[in-house]
Amino acid sequence: MNAAPAARDQIAGLAFALLLVGPDHTISEANPAAENLLGISAKRLIGRDLLELMDISEDRLAQRVRDGDTQLVARGLDMRFGQRQLRLNLTISPLPAHPGWRAVTLSDAGQGERLGEDERRTTLRGPAVLAHEIKNPLAAIRGAAQLLARKVSGAEHTMTELITDEVDRIASLIDRMQRLGRQRAEPVGPLNLHEAIHRALDTVRLSSPTDTVWREEFDPSIPPVLGNEGALVQVLVNLMSNARDAAQAADHPQIMLRTRFISGQAMNVVRGGNAVKLPI
Repeated sequence: MNAAPAARDQIAGLAFALLLVGPDHTISEANPAAENLLGISAKRLIGRDLLELMDISEDRLAQRVRDGDTQLVARGLDMRFGQRQLRLNLTISPLPAHPGWRAVTLSDAGQGERLGEDERRTTLRGPAVLAHEIKNPLAAIRGAAQLLARKVSGAEHTMTELITDEVDRIASLIDRMQRLGRQRAEPVGPLNLHEAIHRALDTVRLSSPTDTVWREEFDPSIPPVLGNEGALVQVLVNLMSNARDAAQAADHPQIMLRTRFISGQAMNVVRGGNAVKLPI
């Protein structure tokens, strides 16, 4: 079996810069990552005063760095190393077994912001795998509902259609969750508002008490609206569920679903704070 690497070899393999600083604040060791980050060779770093090298302008921080027994963690510090201006994360860790000695680490504070798209995809691979694992049983449920639909009729057939629609809606919701934070907007198109309302109502009614009365007052003149049906149904399900829960305190709970067109109706939206006409 190969022997474990020596401490010096371990330090040389670190991805972040490490400096070993003695009781007199001078640097006695510097790993290759420190040479790359600071643009200064280890030969030129060794023997230099840490505070002179880092050129810390803030007196309070400089005093804490000067204190040999203080542990320090600081992020996003602007430091100058010769002609180079860097924004760095800094840690200083005293070595208890060797009073006055400290291990100083430095890393580029902006490194995480410069992750490439491939690296971001790697980071997000876990949620993508989870989404895939959720979609597999959903596909099985949808297939079973379709097979069942061939053997039933009437109200039972309507229930199988509801199962299929809900599976599709959940799968669409998972897709939207995976797209969170991306710049591309959700796809929209013309849709029948009342069909979206009925889809949401069918879902909520199944989990509602039987004494809850749902009333509809729809404006049949409303034309197709521009939107994303899956997202709209999800919003309506949430609103109807909240209304159902709030109505349970009443002796005879009723919930009115009303659509109408109001000429001249406008609303100030967050984006730009401008008034947008929203007549429906």
